Amino acid sequence: MALHVNTHSADFINCDFTDVHHCTRLCELVNAYIADPYGGGEPLTDRKKLYLLDSLETNPSAIVLFMLKNDEIIGYLVAFMNVSTFKAAPCINIHDIFIEPSYRLKGKGKRLLLKIIDIAIELRCKKITLEVRKDNKGAQLLYFNEGFSPTTPEMYFWTREL
Repeated sequence: MALHVNTHSADFINCDFTDVHHCTRLCELVNAYIADPYGGGEPLTDRKKLYLLDSLETNPSAIVLFMLKNDEIIGYLVAFMNVSTFKAAPCINIHDIFIEPSYRLKGKGKRLLLKIIDIAIELRCKKITLEVRKDNKGAQLLYFNEGFSPTTPEMYFWTREL
């Protein structure tokens, strides 16, 4: 079962995988992210939606948070608890942060990022990791302003498609 974290706010809720609206909305937002200029790829098929929902729900290290505005789900964050071998301590890797375009530049992404930082502190994590596209200067500025920076020494994030 996905890790349910203490949200302490009316602006954030955990994704409830037994709630059809939550599942539908998560898939809609993931597809919106894929279609975004900073996304990429093909929209999720119905089969991939089911796989995604099942995988997140059954992964005990998954954290899936929704950002709310007037009880409407306007964004999401997916992260995973892990272990830092070098720090011998828990850590969190942020996989996705997405806010609907009409709500951007209004502090919503920052609030979502600050929420996962609070959660990481509460869980006694020693670090939070994330990847950000080289051309996504807005996200880089947000992350930099909240204490994130390139690693020292600077690393590359490489991938091999299979």
